[in-house]
Amino acid sequence: MAEQEEKLFSESDPSGDEEKSKGEVEMTFLDHLEELRWRIIYSVIGILIGTAIAIYFSDFFVDKVLLVPAKTANFKLQNLRPFGQLFLYFQTAMVIGLIISFPNVIYQLWKFIAPALRQKEKKYIKWIVLFTTFCFICGVVFGYFLMLPLTLKFAAGFGTQAIANNFALDEYISIVLSIILGAGLVFELPMLSFFLSKIGILTPKLMKKYRRHSIVIIMILAAFLSPGTDPVSQVVLAVPLVFLYEISIIVSKIFQKKP
Repeated sequence: MAEQEEKLFSESDPSGDEEKSKGEVEMTFLDHLEELRWRIIYSVIGILIGTAIAIYFSDFFVDKVLLVPAKTANFKLQNLRPFGQLFLYFQTAMVIGLIISFPNVIYQLWKFIAPALRQKEKKYIKWIVLFTTFCFICGVVFGYFLMLPLTLKFAAGFGTQAIANNFALDEYISIVLSIILGAGLVFELPMLSFFLSKIGILTPKLMKKYRRHSIVIIMILAAFLSPGTDPVSQVVLAVPLVFLYEISIIVSKIFQKKP
């Protein structure tokens, strides 16, 4: 009798066991916490390795990367703190280290989510990591080569010529890093659409229905995310956001959760 009930149960739900790999054991809450702890440790180790690499090449990143926009915009930077340049190098190394180790951080995140995925979905993790990294790098490149020059050009040319624009070093670095990281995170909108669509929260029909509302919200977000008060930098950020929203609709349509 027990064997017949077991056979009947297995036939009534054929998809459950087929989606799981052989020998896979359901994880408890403590197992999930332990898995999360190790994923965080692996992510921190990757960031530390990336930071160490950035420290070794710190002169290159500071002189040939971060200070180039200031030289292009004819900025005159000044250090107002005794250890300002020391903090500059460490801050730069940490941000560059985070950018270098970003693929590893995303990989560890998806490995933590992997137990909740079906077996056929797990094989796409590497492609998801590559696409997420690609979106982030595109955002960083967009922020550095397009948003940053326009923002600095406006800041350098605004106001009267009677007042010299000598900018504090820490304020300049804060603007540069916020633009780079902000643009990189904003470009993750298609991946956010993919994740919300897979778990059934987001649908392409819903995104199309509230397209006009989303454009208004995008303009408001662009005003807050852009460091400058000029409308040029806001429009420069808003246009790719609208484009990314349309791409997110396509992504949601492809990967939406099946009923």
